[in-house]
Amino acid sequence: MNFHRSDSRFFLIAGPCAIENRDMVMHTADTLRRVCQKLDVDIIFKASFDKANRTSLSARGVGMKKGLRILSEVKRTFGLPILTDVHESWQCNEVAEVADILQIPAFLCRQTDLLQAAAQTGRVVNVKKGQFLAPWDMRGAVEKCRKAGCNEVLLTERGSSFGYGRLVVDMTSLAEMRKLGCPIIFDATHSVQQPSTERGVTGGNREMVPVLMRAALAVGIDGLFLEVHPTPNKAISDAANQLCLEDIEKVLMQAIKIDNTVKLLDY
Repeated sequence: MNFHRSDSRFFLIAGPCAIENRDMVMHTADTLRRVCQKLDVDIIFKASFDKANRTSLSARGVGMKKGLRILSEVKRTFGLPILTDVHESWQCNEVAEVADILQIPAFLCRQTDLLQAAAQTGRVVNVKKGQFLAPWDMRGAVEKCRKAGCNEVLLTERGSSFGYGRLVVDMTSLAEMRKLGCPIIFDATHSVQQPSTERGVTGGNREMVPVLMRAALAVGIDGLFLEVHPTPNKAISDAANQLCLEDIEKVLMQAIKIDNTVKLLDY
């Protein structure tokens, strides 16, 4: 897949935050595949087998072995590229046997061993910008991956800490990170998180997802990251900020209109 989309439509990374069970994941993947085929959007399916970066001892997912089996079935059945998180360096080689893209969670974006292990698999690496970092500080993560042999590093903006329990998005960070020579992705759903505001559980405001998405598309991005769930309020992770699966077509239609307009402008 061409990740540099200056003259063509954005690609989409989408799926549920956590792998809760096979049936939910398969249903979500099939729905996303059909919608994106209809709208002519390239999609990468995303789901996490373990939500290790949690404030409290809440549900984490099905684990690596079972999670990779489910993701492998998604790939085999629907022909979709796969993205999933890695949290420890020893996971990278096994995950790379299934996933086309290894994702480094934002909280771990400075972990040298993890970055290098992911890069050495030969897979694409998507590094989420830490909530605690300036966009230009992502140069270090990019250099670690490239020196370890990764030919394609993606960078994802997902908001910055603004006091307790609040994230804000500096849209200039998209332009700043583009200077590093990487495709730039905007994670609209994690950017509306309200960390640890619900008695140790992350809150959020999914109504603001389309607002931030439209702003990022107007700036110009290569990829859009959206977490979706058939019944988001019942999700085991990020229930407050995941989009409802049945709304994804409407949201993407908005995104396409803005992206098409931006592509006509000469920046």
